[in-house]
Amino acid sequence: MTPERESRSPSPAASPLTSPAPVTASDAVVAAPSPIRDFLSKRGSGRLADDSFAAVMLVCACSIFAIVIFIFGILVIHSKLSLVQFGWKFFTRQAWDPVSGDFGALPFIYGTLATSLLALCMAVPLALGVAVFITELCPRPLRAPISFLTELLAAIPSVVYGLWAVFVLVPLMRDVIGPFLYKTLGWTGFFEGSNFGVGLLTASMILAIMILPIISSLTRDIMNAVPNSQREAVLALGATRWEMIRIGVLRNSRIGIVGAVMLGLGRALGETMAVTMVIGNHPDISKSLFAPGYTLASVIANEFSEATGDLYLSALIEIGLALFLVTIVVNAIARLMVWAVTRNAPARVI
Repeated sequence: MTPERESRSPSPAASPLTSPAPVTASDAVVAAPSPIRDFLSKRGSGRLADDSFAAVMLVCACSIFAIVIFIFGILVIHSKLSLVQFGWKFFTRQAWDPVSGDFGALPFIYGTLATSLLALCMAVPLALGVAVFITELCPRPLRAPISFLTELLAAIPSVVYGLWAVFVLVPLMRDVIGPFLYKTLGWTGFFEGSNFGVGLLTASMILAIMILPIISSLTRDIMNAVPNSQREAVLALGATRWEMIRIGVLRNSRIGIVGAVMLGLGRALGETMAVTMVIGNHPDISKSLFAPGYTLASVIANEFSEATGDLYLSALIEIGLALFLVTIVVNAIARLMVWAVTRNAPARVI
């Protein structure tokens, strides 16, 4: 080919068969950025806001530890006089004589634990029965009224429970329930002695009524959260209605039920007014459940305004410290119970 013909041949760029290069989406974005990207580029990285939010959340989490330590420290400081006088044996001594300045918290610890555990023994089976009936057996038109009444019991003030117990439960215990228990179970030693209607058993019964709606409502919500596939799977294997409830519902909700029981126990440990009105308010340790007693919360409510001496006041504050420590121990035991229940449980229910 001659040089003249080479110069005449069209270049590839000028060829009519060659189409112009297509415009890609990236070129369009570069040429005209979207409003969203423009807004994000002008706003900045947001690192300052993220770090500030993380710092605020850390402070909120650490404040829980600070509050607990602060409460414990204040109780220890204000009960220092009693701690120096009696030492940690204050929690194992039975004496309570404000006149001679001899104090011990063991009767109040005994009364608190006895009434709370008895209340759990009475309330937990009934609360589970109510929750199972509402979620599994109750006709649909009755579920809403029964659930509403159960939650209404939880909203009644404790002083109202106390007044009801004074006018209804105490005479019933003195004239009907007490004589029956003495006649049938008096040989056990737990139902002997004088029965005036007020005592550990009466306080336990009113506590059981107070914590029943809490345990029942939480258990009902937990059982409603169990997937229907669990129920259908158990029924498909030929199980009866009771076996379906026991295997498919209660077994899958046992962790939450334990937590609901522990919340009820926490309410029972700290209850003051209703227990004070029916427990008898006597610092004594007795095997009989008819005998009057005292709890940690009720002795503080009854005698704090009457504490005249510094040692008396310090002893009452140390009783508050004892209640604080009992709460910590009970919650630690509750955590161990939850761990014992969940250690072999699967990570999730399928």
